[in-house]
Amino acid sequence: MSDSVIAPKATSGQPQASRISEAVIRIAGNSQDGIQAIGGFLARLAGRSEQEVMTFMTIPSTISGGPSIFQVRIGSGEVLSPGDEADVLLAFYQHSYDEHVTSLKKGGIVLYDSDHVEPNPEREPNYRHLGIPISSRTVEAIGGTGKDKGKNIFALGLVAKMFDLNIPKLEKLVTERFTGKDQSITQNALNAFHAGYSFQLDSAWATFHFIEGQKQGSTQVVMNGNEALGFGLIAAGVRFGAGYPITPWSDIMELLRRELPKYGGSFIQCEDEIASISMALGASYAGRVAVTGSSGPGISLKTEALGWGIMAEMPLIIVDVQRGGPSTGMPTNVEQSDLNIACFGGHGDSPRVVVAPSNVEDCFYTAIEAVNIARKYSVPVIILSDQAIATRIEAFEQPDFEKVVQDISPDFSPVAEHKPYDLSAPDGVTRHLAPGTRIASGKYPVVTGLEHDELGHPTGSPKLHQDMTEKRRKKLQALGAELPVPKVFGPPEGQILLVGWGSTQGPIKEAVERARAAGEAMSSLHLKYINPLPQDLEKIFAGFRHVFVVEMNDGGLYGHGQLAMVLRGRYADPKIRGINKTDGLNWKVREVLEKARALAAGLDAGKA
Repeated sequence: MSDSVIAPKATSGQPQASRISEAVIRIAGNSQDGIQAIGGFLARLAGRSEQEVMTFMTIPSTISGGPSIFQVRIGSGEVLSPGDEADVLLAFYQHSYDEHVTSLKKGGIVLYDSDHVEPNPEREPNYRHLGIPISSRTVEAIGGTGKDKGKNIFALGLVAKMFDLNIPKLEKLVTERFTGKDQSITQNALNAFHAGYSFQLDSAWATFHFIEGQKQGSTQVVMNGNEALGFGLIAAGVRFGAGYPITPWSDIMELLRRELPKYGGSFIQCEDEIASISMALGASYAGRVAVTGSSGPGISLKTEALGWGIMAEMPLIIVDVQRGGPSTGMPTNVEQSDLNIACFGGHGDSPRVVVAPSNVEDCFYTAIEAVNIARKYSVPVIILSDQAIATRIEAFEQPDFEKVVQDISPDFSPVAEHKPYDLSAPDGVTRHLAPGTRIASGKYPVVTGLEHDELGHPTGSPKLHQDMTEKRRKKLQALGAELPVPKVFGPPEGQILLVGWGSTQGPIKEAVERARAAGEAMSSLHLKYINPLPQDLEKIFAGFRHVFVVEMNDGGLYGHGQLAMVLRGRYADPKIRGINKTDGLNWKVREVLEKARALAAGLDAGKA
């Protein structure tokens, strides 16, 4: 619902339906209540209804659980962020109400469980309250266990009634969720859902109906970023992976463990992070790009073996799903503080490729691109995802599998001779042959983490070390020269250019739209390729008075975040400055605008 939409009250009888283009629904309760299930049902329904959707969730990092939220933004047009404020708050407990009622827009609706919540309409006069005994009505509908195991589905029925949602599609989603369970479980869930849907809302309350989405006739898939990355790796031809569990990477690991055997592959859970990357490197050497992954703490452990992969020039995919750090930090909160370790972690000169997907759909295609870069340049590629993309759900057009699915099986065709580290390659790019490939000359190469000659034999030659170091650097320079220059969102010149990477794309773009609607000269640029950087960024920066890099990491000793420092180091441009935060939450659109405006005003006044 837009800021201006106020639900009309019915004159008599049934609630009057109001047509809306979007709505933000925040569900607040405890992690044990299945609120993520409600949000997931709503998100997947939106995707199956040709609408756009984006979600946001917070969950406690403790095994015992605790307060949690799931926010869903459904729109008939483009959805760029999960929304700064909610139109509807569904509150299961008193703490859910107390802590989140102020997240509502003025005129928003509080739908609360009156068995557990005592609202204060006088203290919160800007919101409309609708109390329903959700827990007790669920028990009535499906029996004594319903209090703990069915009230989320009852509440889903209430939301479905309020927003006039497609009931057959929701019933199918609920049934799919419990596939493989005892039939009584599915039936209880459906009973709870229908009980919630049949509950008679006060006739003074309006209901809402979404207008048709802009993607009518398209076939959409709905998934979170971890799922998109996993399926992208499979489509790219990856058939082996190794890893160790850690939040929020574990979902990718479990998906690959489940899905790879269907395509003749396998995923191995190893005893630790070092074994995981080492096993993946061995699989890549066998002739087919393999994958490993982790989050920040695990990436730290992998860096020594990553150096081996760089020295040996071994293609490999490393997924880093970032979370709050350092150490074990905030396992279930978002942060973008692994850029430094991704680009520079390790000893010696060890160049590697780093790419960062910007949304769920981009996760799928970035995985394929990363595999192709790793193969072409014989280099480890780090995919920098983050907790926000990993867990949020989006809908996007189903990929054309005939075009994107590829076979990267090794080619064992005999060759006359082969030098995996041939120094005569002008751009430094050489490739390995799969072990078992016949070499007519009989000179078979070896692979080692020691410095080596062109056949891989260890050497202490100062000249060879210098030549090989240059070779490993030159191939990344060759990649950088081929990367596409990112497009500016908005005019190519103006007062402020907001630069982002990763999951910040949507909020930044929406901030620019709001700023330009208010007459401000603001544009944005989103970087996918972090190391190496694309060419000609300095020409883009030259068109703006201020260049602000928006990141979810600390401003550091000198007032600039991690990407901002990389850009300042690369271009020596003092107008590149950072806008940073480390609260473990996504950027809100208004936060981006407030900080950008304040920083620009301070700089223009000579105070920053």
